Amino acid sequence: MAKDVIQPMDEAVRAEAKALLREARSAALATLGPDGHPSASLVGLATDIDSTPVILISQLASHTGHLAADPRASLLISPGGKGDPLAHGRITLKVRARTVERASEEGARIRRRYLARQPKSALYADFPDFTFVALDIEAASLNGGFARAFAPTPADLKSDPAHAAALAEVEEGAVAHMNEDHADAISLYATVLLGAEPGGWRAVGLDPDGLDMALGSARLRLPFPVSVDGPGALRRVLAELAGTARSRAA
Repeated sequence: MAKDVIQPMDEAVRAEAKALLREARSAALATLGPDGHPSASLVGLATDIDSTPVILISQLASHTGHLAADPRASLLISPGGKGDPLAHGRITLKVRARTVERASEEGARIRRRYLARQPKSALYADFPDFTFVALDIEAASLNGGFARAFAPTPADLKSDPAHAAALAEVEEGAVAHMNEDHADAISLYATVLLGAEPGGWRAVGLDPDGLDMALGSARLRLPFPVSVDGPGALRRVLAELAGTARSRAA
């Protein structure tokens, strides 16, 4: 009998899987071509506030036609690192593509979040032949390196739906407020809590599980210690993290 190599999930593994998804800026997208063969291509990646992967695709790309014919696809996120590439964590998602209506509230939010993650895409994101596509997660496989195999469920990867809905209403204003009034705290998050080099770090997005920051093309993600369920909890968590950073910097 073959040995079951899949290990049980725990909170640390869930956090690892979520981080791979939330921090990714690109991925390999495999679609099914008309000849029945999988076809892989590199795509830019962002996530909606609930962690649903989002891509921006051109009508000229072969994978666009593939998804129109069959919305089933697979997404490989593999950031890599030094040394053996197989020693680093990666996650494969089985997804189902769904076109996002630009004029909808979801479409406006996804456009904003995608451009925050992929700012250079502003050059072409509004061309009529480009479309935002949400990739709804149906299954996943996490390989955390040698001898570390897990099978996260979609719920393991998604942010709490109620928490995401509550933050969706305030995210844009909260990000602007942080940049305008709390630049010092953002700097502390980046340099003290995450060990980044000093600079003009800015908040570019947030969700129930963390805050995303940018400096030029560099990106950082500050995970929250708990899932944030609304504006009040967001203020408390950000204040507590700033206090922790100030204590460490003293």
